[in-house]
Amino acid sequence: MKKYFDLFIQILIILSLISFAFQTIPDLQHLVVVLLYWLEIVVIFIFTIEYLFRVFTANYKIKFIFSFYGLIDLFAILPFYVTIGVDLRSIRIFRLIKLCRIFKMLRYNIAINRLKNAFNNIREELILIIIIITILLYISSIGIYYFENEVQPEQFKSVFHCLWWSVITLTTVGYGDSFPITIGGKIFTSFIALIGIGVIAIPTGLIASSLTDVIKKEK
Repeated sequence: MKKYFDLFIQILIILSLISFAFQTIPDLQHLVVVLLYWLEIVVIFIFTIEYLFRVFTANYKIKFIFSFYGLIDLFAILPFYVTIGVDLRSIRIFRLIKLCRIFKMLRYNIAINRLKNAFNNIREELILIIIIITILLYISSIGIYYFENEVQPEQFKSVFHCLWWSVITLTTVGYGDSFPITIGGKIFTSFIALIGIGVIAIPTGLIASSLTDVIKKEK
């Protein structure tokens, strides 16, 4: 029974997200607008009943309400009630909060639970990597600032302006909107890009290994 209920909720989430996308289409026919509106009401009604039921059956109600899934369930329905009778175009943030419904999928996906367990197993290592990445971003921002500020004062105004360059270089994306023109800057960028390859590879390997261990334990 629980399996079918979870599947039903997942279908509702998908329908709700599709409906949200359709609502952004300009000049929709009145009938379509009405259908989308009633679909929203039905979805919100079911999500509300689900949320209240979970709160009612939780052993620690306050703890559940402020838990990750509790907040996701609340934010999935809150915008509808807050904006009743209000044009959502004037309160865009509430339209954005509606996207929290997509995170409700996490509750009903076994693979996501495996990934969560995998992350929990390497939590300390990931925290260390995040700290290292933060330090690298700061150092690379300072480095490129000293190399490029004098010749490109508009692109590299300050260390904070250089953070964008650091992010796209360290992640090896390289959009090309900010790039060095000095010899020193180019050499420095090459080193940062090479370091970025390793920075991306390490957590990827850790997550893959941890996920494999979780799957083996389940079997």
